[in-house]
Amino acid sequence: MEIKFEHIEGNSTNYRISMMILAAMAIVGMIATWYVIEKGIWVTGMTNRVPWGLQIVMAVYYIGLSAGSLVISGLYGVFGKQEYKPFARIAVYVAMLFLIAGLLSILTDQGRMDRVFVEPFVYFNLQSMFSINPILYIGHILICVIYLWALFAEMKKLTTIVATIAFGWAFCVHSGTGAIFGFGARVLYESPLLPASFVAAAMASGTALMILLIVGLFKLTKRHVDDGLILWLGRFLAICILVVVYFLFVENAYRAYVVELRDAAVYYLFGGFHSVLFWVGLIFFGCVIPMIILFNRKLGKSVKWVVIASFLVIFGVLCERYVIVLPGLTHPPDLFPGMHITQSVIEEGIASYRVSILEILQALGVLGVIGFLFGWGLKYLKLLPTEARLLQPAAPTASPESES
Repeated sequence: MEIKFEHIEGNSTNYRISMMILAAMAIVGMIATWYVIEKGIWVTGMTNRVPWGLQIVMAVYYIGLSAGSLVISGLYGVFGKQEYKPFARIAVYVAMLFLIAGLLSILTDQGRMDRVFVEPFVYFNLQSMFSINPILYIGHILICVIYLWALFAEMKKLTTIVATIAFGWAFCVHSGTGAIFGFGARVLYESPLLPASFVAAAMASGTALMILLIVGLFKLTKRHVDDGLILWLGRFLAICILVVVYFLFVENAYRAYVVELRDAAVYYLFGGFHSVLFWVGLIFFGCVIPMIILFNRKLGKSVKWVVIASFLVIFGVLCERYVIVLPGLTHPPDLFPGMHITQSVIEEGIASYRVSILEILQALGVLGVIGFLFGWGLKYLKLLPTEARLLQPAAPTASPESES
């Protein structure tokens, strides 16, 4: 089957209005970021106890979406599944955009933005994940650019080589991001399982994102896509959710089992707003409902229900990112085990955090930037195929003996 790719016309009123809205969001985000830089990062509500907020939550969320999207492109590039070639270009382009979104989120969270472009590369430290990860992120973007070029040029051998590198690099990127938290000296962060747990959640959210994008784009541009392609991705998504649930169970069971970690486990599971996000947002809406849909014989074979499950998974993983980043900071660190602190210059006990309006504006700004670049790519790059169909199995060839 010969697959042709093309760009959209981009002359409709809806397209122009969408691009103007995204541009306005980007400008608002830039103004909010300029204000934060001018006044200091304290205006966003950050403190010495809680130095990371919504922007870091969104950063790890976007990086996960990027790594997961790249896995879908690997179905063609690495495993040679020809029926998924129509989605390869859009998957790589989206993976690149979301990694840029992650870096923009980190950038807008910095009080000293000028240091971001110098410190990680001049003072390289192999013992710090903050020093290793910038190399992984920049490498990931460069690999995506080469990968896209190989796909556009239809260079099959180069595509396979770069796709394999990109596939492995995506695992390193998200493992490295998970290690920032998992190797951190905080009770609710420190866990060797966290990098692997990050990868599992990234694959779930990235697959769910690609299902929504493929179904939405093909419907808006009136292109044909076989239901079987989406349903197979739905089954893959169901397996990813199972792996996510397994990691969540093991991590929390370990904290509840070890006496020294039990108080932290109780705080994590029943300690406030983040616990509601954990049980309602992540477990119920992000895992249980999608699994009921995807493992149901009738619902799991309906594209409409697979789309609903995908939307819930994306929401659930966003909640998961929040409950990883924030409770680990608001829970008090055990700086002197076995000792009682009588006086301290920093806030003791459970710290508070509330998302500020400036953080929301910055997050909308980042969404506006990548949304605008996505719309630009659809108009000027040949990302979309004319159609996506299941390959028909080749008919068995009759042997000479049988013919005679």
